[in-house]
Amino acid sequence: MERQEIQIFLALADELHFGRTAERVGVSQSRVSQTIARVERRIGAKLFERSSRQVALTPIGEQLRDGIGPAQRRIEEEIAKATAAGRGITGILRIGFSGAFTGHLLHHVSEEFGRRHPGVDVRVRQIQISDPYGPLRAGELDFQVSELPVEEPDLAAGPVFVSQPRVLLMADSHPFARRPALTMEDLAEATLLTVAGAAPAHWLEYHFPRQTPSGRPIPQGQAITHWEDALSLVLAGKGVTPVAAAGEHYYSRPGLAFRPLTDAPRLQYAFVWPLDRETERLRAFVGAAVECVRGLGGPGRALPALWGPGGSARTGS
Repeated sequence: MERQEIQIFLALADELHFGRTAERVGVSQSRVSQTIARVERRIGAKLFERSSRQVALTPIGEQLRDGIGPAQRRIEEEIAKATAAGRGITGILRIGFSGAFTGHLLHHVSEEFGRRHPGVDVRVRQIQISDPYGPLRAGELDFQVSELPVEEPDLAAGPVFVSQPRVLLMADSHPFARRPALTMEDLAEATLLTVAGAAPAHWLEYHFPRQTPSGRPIPQGQAITHWEDALSLVLAGKGVTPVAAAGEHYYSRPGLAFRPLTDAPRLQYAFVWPLDRETERLRAFVGAAVECVRGLGGPGRALPALWGPGGSARTGS
């Protein structure tokens, strides 16, 4: 059997519909019929039973499908590997993320990317809020997904991966928890946790401001080095902190409350990489990620689409 004959046979064995098979393989429906008839003549037996209502494999057709199907998939995988190697898309790709929800989405993209580029070993790890660019600059990561703004002369910010409304996280005993929504001006009446370590000043001011939009001072609380510190401090009533709206899905637990910050700008999570270390692997992954997110409804809808009906997380692609 020639390669296209195998493709058409296996597609029809899967679809059991001549029209869908033609669309899947990219040929006419008559070409599908002619190809199957030619293969049946060569084998000397019917591979499919056809009626006006359905198409079904014969026992010999099932035997052929089970015999050549795994071999065909192996051939396609090896062709994909060779193609990727020819384009330089092989090796290890190390990706960082700053929040559980971006990590979830990156793993989802990695599954699709792995099917396209099986020669690439994708490794995803979390970065700490207190040193947002340290692992990237040290060469421990190839790129990462981080909160904008990024105003670093040695780093490039790529397309937005996830866009989220901002909410305020607090203990459910906090006075703010009795309100349906809050504004940035309300932060003058709370203690705002901040971040220790090497986070840039412009980044801190954007995410953990010292003043409200009208200039009122915002009381500053304890500085955290790990995101888990923020959860425990908030539970203990030591302060409040802004988070992405998706945080309610990933971090919700007894004792915590989330309230919308109605006038806060959305949180934008973008791809970030060193200017001097852009590779074909990186570009291929970013392209696959943008395409995947677009298929889930865009950066603002990607995470809800992943959660699936009723808010349950979908782990497959």
